[in-house]
Amino acid sequence: MSSLRVAIFAADTQKARHCQACIESALTPTSLDSADYVLALGGDGLMLEVLRRYGVRKKKVYGINCGSVGFLMNPFDSEDFANLENKLRSASAYRISPLVLETTQVDGTELCHIAFNDVSLFRRTAQVAKLRVIVDGKVRLKELLCDGINLSTPAGSTAYNLSLHGPVLPLSSNVMALMPIAPFRPRRWRGALLPRKARLQIDALENKKRPISAVADNAEVKDVIRVRIRQDKDSAVTVLFDSERDLQERVIKEQFAEDF
Repeated sequence: MSSLRVAIFAADTQKARHCQACIESALTPTSLDSADYVLALGGDGLMLEVLRRYGVRKKKVYGINCGSVGFLMNPFDSEDFANLENKLRSASAYRISPLVLETTQVDGTELCHIAFNDVSLFRRTAQVAKLRVIVDGKVRLKELLCDGINLSTPAGSTAYNLSLHGPVLPLSSNVMALMPIAPFRPRRWRGALLPRKARLQIDALENKKRPISAVADNAEVKDVIRVRIRQDKDSAVTVLFDSERDLQERVIKEQFAEDF
């Protein structure tokens, strides 16, 4: 009988349910409070949800890819679940610090969300967004006309940030990537690297005419007039990866990936 204590959270898909059944044939799951490890069975979306809900409770999180891309996940192999205990004990551990998003809406409502990949602002109508970008209390862009803007952590730099032609950030780097989405003015602004300790504020100008939404990973807040974003090192979570599929190696490999 294994002494390993795991809690399981699975997506509502056939593949995830099959994966859960394979695990439960080798290990007996336990409650979250008594678990040493949290297993997330699904895609990156489920992984981010598990990290937000349970990672901050100082549990080690191990994802198994039952989705599509699964950059934050480990491969699914129904023939290898008898070896799952050894995989968990020998896995490489990474500490990932989330972004904290604080929003103020048109009606004065203030909300707070966390994001382990990125925070984005998007225009909600045919009108382009008009944003003021403030870093550590200093106005850096008085007016940015664009479809939106994205702030990424190193862990999330291979996601939306990469499709915006942003830099892939090594996990050990102490910076965040700030990238515009379809910038119109200033046309030549191509983004910035900000220190991890930087505090970013973005004001939505002409917000009645140009409403915007703020999205922290997959949590959306509509009709925001101001956002404040910072990285919270104290809320870092521990994510596990198979030793032969090290996350640092995957980040480096992504920079040399060939498209076919």
